[in-house]
Amino acid sequence: MTRKPGIVITGASGRMGQMLIKTVLESDKARLTGAVEREGHAWVGRDAGEAMGGAPVGVTVTSDALEAFSKAQAVIDFTSPEATLNFSKLAAQARAVHVIGTTGMTNAQIAQLEPASRHAVIVRAGNMSLGVNLLVQLTKKVAAALDEDFDIEVIEAHHHHKVDAPSGTALMLGEAAAEGRGVHLSDVRDSGRDGITGARKRGDIGFTAIRGGDIVGEHDVLFAAAGERIVLRHMATDRAIFARGALKAALWGQDKAAGQYDMVDVLGL
Repeated sequence: MTRKPGIVITGASGRMGQMLIKTVLESDKARLTGAVEREGHAWVGRDAGEAMGGAPVGVTVTSDALEAFSKAQAVIDFTSPEATLNFSKLAAQARAVHVIGTTGMTNAQIAQLEPASRHAVIVRAGNMSLGVNLLVQLTKKVAAALDEDFDIEVIEAHHHHKVDAPSGTALMLGEAAAEGRGVHLSDVRDSGRDGITGARKRGDIGFTAIRGGDIVGEHDVLFAAAGERIVLRHMATDRAIFARGALKAALWGQDKAAGQYDMVDVLGL
């Protein structure tokens, strides 16, 4: 690859959007070619750097996603499920790698990515960090080694702006635990406890969500049995780790065949 791949950031004004723009601008392996916001947003028509309160970067924020995608080699997308589904179609038209960090997608929505993946590379993960993806693999191994005498609880904490629960990462960890035990998460998931719930069912995988302050992201996987507990933990203190992981995925996907991939593929875990 002789030329640096061009990257478009969707949801440019958001917390992750701005972090992604900064990460791409600071990279010596990629170049920022586009920034997308919804039609009517105050940033549309402005230089992305100036909109962020800094110096001009020569990229004007646009609401025309297809035009932006057509000039790029990759799209990094941390938006909403509905927006992501629309972007997946446009990225496929442009044959651009589509890196999806959007959380809160239902199984039905994820299934709708299939047509786009026949024409372009899609890398989707509930969490883009190296540490979390290592934690996923460890969770699977520990769950496989322990029987149902050990209750499994996934405990996650995020800032008070987060709108979905459990987090995408928590669900990744729950899926890993279920896979380790040879069961489907949908059959053993226990979340949203409130009131007189009765005793915990043997074999269930529980979820607890904490929301407060400016917590970037903390995830524990608790294996609790009579007389002992094992806790696997990952703590994120800077959301730049997610941006760096997403950029790594965008670069990794440049020479891959069309299809759906995840960060385990990207990191070779």
